[in-house]
Order: sequence, then C-alpha cells, then structure tokens
Amino acid sequence: MHFFIYYFFPFIVVLGILIFFHELGHFLVAKFFNVKVLKFSLGFGFKLIGKKVGETEYVISTVPLGGYVKMLGENDDESEELAPEEAERSFNNQKVITRIAIVAAGPIFNMLLALFLFIGLYIVSGNYVLTSEIGQVRAGSPAQKAGLMKGDVILTVQGNQVESWSMIKKAVKDQVGVPLIVTIQREEQVLSLTVIPEAAVEKNIFGEEIKSALIGIVSSGKTKKLDLGPWQAVKEGFRKTGEVVELTCLTVVKLFQRVIPIKTIGGPILIGQMTGQLAQESFVYLIPFMAVISINLGILNLLPVPILDGGVIIFLLIELILGKPLSFKKREVAQKVGLFLLIFLMVVVFYNDINRLFE
Repeated sequence: MHFFIYYFFPFIVVLGILIFFHELGHFLVAKFFNVKVLKFSLGFGFKLIGKKVGETEYVISTVPLGGYVKMLGENDDESEELAPEEAERSFNNQKVITRIAIVAAGPIFNMLLALFLFIGLYIVSGNYVLTSEIGQVRAGSPAQKAGLMKGDVILTVQGNQVESWSMIKKAVKDQVGVPLIVTIQREEQVLSLTVIPEAAVEKNIFGEEIKSALIGIVSSGKTKKLDLGPWQAVKEGFRKTGEVVELTCLTVVKLFQRVIPIKTIGGPILIGQMTGQLAQESFVYLIPFMAVISINLGILNLLPVPILDGGVIIFLLIELILGKPLSFKKREVAQKVGLFLLIFLMVVVFYNDINRLFE
C-alpha cells in the first residue's frame, strides 16, 4: 500500500497529466482547423477502455509511457481512399503552416502547462529564496578586506535593494575591480562598506570552469518567503519557465558535447523514484517537479529526430521550402533511423535507471 500511494500512484498521475496536455495540444489545434480526429489515446498498445464521442474515440491503452492523436489522412495511402467531402478535413490536405501548428502544439502545451503550474504555485505559496545573510567569509577575500563578517545581512549593493542571495551574485557579476558600496545590517547597526570584487575561476552546474567576479562570501543557507501578488506571480512564472527551458536546452547541448556523461540521463524509473521521494515529503513538491518534467518532455519532442514532433516539423519545413513533400521512400528511411535512435535512447535510459537501483 505504501508503494502504491507514494510511488506508483503519483508516477501514473504525473505522467498521465503530462501526456494528456501534450496530446490535448495536438487535439485542440487540429479541431480548431477542422481536421477530423479519429482517436485520442493516453498510452500505447492495446485498448483498456474507450468511448466514442462524436467522431472521436477516446482511449486509455496498456502502456502509459506516451500517447497519440490519430487524425484523418495522416498516412499517404489513406488520402487516396477518402471521399471528396472528407478529403478537405484530412491532415495531409491542410496547408503546411497549419500542419506545423498542429504538430508543434503538443510541445507548446507542455511549456504552457509548466508556466501555469509555476504561476499557480507562486500565487498560492509565494516564492522561497535564500536570504542575504552571510554564513562564511573566506580568509583573504575582498569581503574580509572590506570588513564583512559572518552573520551580516546585505541590504543593498550600489543602492539597489537586495531581497535574496541570487541578487547579490547578479550585482557582483562582471564587476571585477569595480568598487561596490554594500550596505549591511549587523545586529542593531546599519553599515556601508566598499568591496572590490576580484577575478576568479569557478565551476558551473555542468562542471565547466568559468571566469567570474567573486567577493568571497558564502550563504548562511537560511530561506525566507516572499509573498507575490498576481502580477508578480505571473512575471516570476514566466521567468522560471524561461530559466528551466534555457537550462534544459543547454543540458541537451552539453550532452552532445560530451560535457555531461550519458550515464546521467534518466528515464521512467528515475522519474518514478523522484516522484515517490517528493510525494513522501509533500505532494505539493510534485507541482514544480511536474513543471520541470513537462518542459523536458516538450523540448525532447522538439528534437529534430524523425517520428518525434521536431522531426515531423523538419519534414514540413522542407516541404514548405521545396513546394512539395519529400518522397515517401526518403521519409520512410528517415523514420527508421529515427526509430532506431529512439530505441537506443530508451535502452540507455533504462540501463542507467537499473544501474542506479543497484548502486
């Protein structure tokens, strides 16, 4: 029962919501352009349950690791068999831009889901940030030379109010050798000190060495809650979504550059483990986690790999440029290559996931 409540159930719910929104994007945009949708399936494989409403059959299938929206005339051989009154509602008979919009809608809806989750979380819970309290001053650092001490709370940098530790880092960034006036709270006193950041080399989240400006202080690790109004929550939601999108894209690039080892890639088992761990702490923690995974799913689907949405978009862009689609044979070869790459990726992530279980 413990496994079901904290691992299996949250995993299925999280994955189901992400897949549903992805396919909902394809479905709604197809409907908007009056393309006939034959089937909306959550999962692959055999049908578990289903119901036909209007012209569309809604299905839950056996393998919950994906889903699909089947539209009329998606396959070339279907278009030839369609009656004239149905042909105009066929996917392949739509303008190229329309087809691109339908295909791109899935990943875009994943991004929108993440945005709404972040905004909702900020509206309800506010934003928790590291305070500007200093936990350690490194010996011989610019901060020590300026007189900063452990326990000092930084109030302003160059007259700009500081509300979190990240704001200090932004204020210091790219200011090597520039005197900065820092206002601090030390017990009952408010003091103004001048700190001159120095050039240093540190490692980023990918383990790469980068040049930076540092003053030699470490956060106390204390957090505080910032209450956000609706407009602030919306702005913070957009900022956070953009930040995760950028980080995810960088991660993909770093994987191809082999900066990040391929063994770090995780799959369904890792997601299930993380979902279970977060659910045991608090089900609320699943909301930002779901938002991050939704962005990852959207970007993964936009990769230019045939059989993924990104690969289909590439085919459609080629058709837009050439004025005609690629030959069926070329698309078939590309799709086989894409299928091989996808199977290879699945094998890698499952191998990594299983390895982690025994570490």
